[in-house]
Amino acid sequence: MPKTSSHQALLWVVAACFFMQTLDTTIVNTALPAMARSLGEDVLALKPVVVAYTLTMAMLTPASGWLADRYGTRRVYLAAILIFAVGSIFCAAAQTLTQLTIARVVQGVGGSMLLPIGRLAVLRTVPGDQYISALAFVSIAGQIGPIFGPTLGGLLVQVSSWHWIFVINVPIGIAGLLAVRRYLPEDALTDVAPFDVLGCGLLSLCMVSFSLGLDLPAGDGRMAWSTALFVVSALAVLLYVLHARRRENPLFQLRLFGEPNFSVGLIGNLVCRIGCSAVPFLLPLLFQLQLGFTPLQSGLMMLPAAIAGTVSKPWIAPLVRRFGYEAFLLVNTVLVGASIMSFAAISPGWPLALQMAQLALFGATNSMQFAAMNSVTLKGLSKRDAASGNSLFSMIQMLAIGLGVTIGGGLVGLFSSEGNAALGRAFALSFLCVGAITLLSAWVFRRLDMTGVGGAQANRGAAG
Repeated sequence: MPKTSSHQALLWVVAACFFMQTLDTTIVNTALPAMARSLGEDVLALKPVVVAYTLTMAMLTPASGWLADRYGTRRVYLAAILIFAVGSIFCAAAQTLTQLTIARVVQGVGGSMLLPIGRLAVLRTVPGDQYISALAFVSIAGQIGPIFGPTLGGLLVQVSSWHWIFVINVPIGIAGLLAVRRYLPEDALTDVAPFDVLGCGLLSLCMVSFSLGLDLPAGDGRMAWSTALFVVSALAVLLYVLHARRRENPLFQLRLFGEPNFSVGLIGNLVCRIGCSAVPFLLPLLFQLQLGFTPLQSGLMMLPAAIAGTVSKPWIAPLVRRFGYEAFLLVNTVLVGASIMSFAAISPGWPLALQMAQLALFGATNSMQFAAMNSVTLKGLSKRDAASGNSLFSMIQMLAIGLGVTIGGGLVGLFSSEGNAALGRAFALSFLCVGAITLLSAWVFRRLDMTGVGGAQANRGAAG
C-alpha cells in the first residue's frame, strides 16, 4: 500500500478511537435515568458512573507518553483499545452499581491513553509538513462525539436498552485493533528515565480524596470525614511539592508554575469547568425527570448547544484580537455563568423555542470560553515545558468534569432532601449555584498578566 494511503488509514483509525473516547464522556448522561431504573438505584446515586471514568482518565493520562516511549507506541495503542473495549463489555454486563462503577474504571484506563497515544502515533508516523492538517482531521472526531453523544445515547435507550451505549464500542474497538496492527508500524524503543510513580500516586491521591470529600453521603460523621479527606488532599499536594524539588525528573516540573498565566489559567479553568461540566449532567436529568421528556427527546435537546459551540469557533480569534484575552474572558465568563443560571427558569410550560435559545447561548459562549482559556493557559510555556504543561492541563480538564458532576448532583440531592418543595426547585437552585461557581472564575482571570501580548500573538493563541 502506498505510504500516503497508509497514513490516511492511520488517521481514520486514530479519529475513530478519539470519537469513541469522547462519545463515552457524554453518551452516558441521557441514559442515567434508564440505568437507575434497571439497577434499582436512585438516579443521583449513579454519579460514580460518570466520575469514575473521568477521574481514572485524569489520573492515568500523564503516564501515557512514558508508556509509549518505554514499550512502543503501537503496542501501547493496541493495549489501550483492547482495555477500552473489554471495559465496555464489562459495563454492558454489569448487574449492580458497584460492578458498573468498577467497569467504568477499567474503561477509563483504556480511555486515558486513546487520545494522547493516538496523537503520538500521528506525530511519529505522518511527515512534519502534514502534521498540522493531520491533527486537524483527528480533532474533528473530538467535536463530533459530544455533538451526537447525548442524542445517540437517548436513541439507543429508547429503541433498545442502556446496555447498547457500551456495546457499540466493541465493533469499533475490534476494527481499531485490526487497523492498528496493519497500519501503525513498530517504532524503535528508546531509553527513558524511570516513571515518577510516587509523584503520580500523590497527585492521584489528591484528586481522589478531594472528590470523595465532596461526595460523601449525608450522615452524622459526614463533616468530619469530609474535612479529613480534604486535609489528606492538601497534604498530598504538599508532599508532591517536596518530592518534585528533590527528584531530577518529576511527573511535572515545578518551574511550570513560574509562568504566571499558566498558574492563573489552571485555576481559572478548574473553577470555570466545574460549573460548565455540571450542565451536561444536570440538563438531561431535568428534561426527563422534571419535564417528562423521553431519552431521545432529551438527547435532541442538547443538539442546539453542541451545534452553536461548533459554529462559534471562528469568532474567537477576531474577538480576542479586538478586545484582548483579559476583557474577552471577563465578559464571556459572565455570559457563560448567566446562561447556566438561566436554566433555573426551565419548568413545565416553559417555551421550547426559549429553551433552545438558552442552550444555544450556553453552547456558543462555553465553546469560546474553553478555546480562550486553553490558549491563554498554554501559550506562555517554553518549548521544553509545553508537553508537560499540556499533560497537566489535560489532567485538570478531566478532574473538572468529575468535580462538576459530583457537585451538580450533590446540590440536587441536598436541595431535594431539605424540603425545598418539588424536584424542579432543587434543579433550579442547583443551576443557580453552578452558574455562580462559573462566575467566580471571572475574578480569577482578572489576575492574568497580559503585558507584552500583541494582536498577532493573541491571534495565534486563540486559534490554538
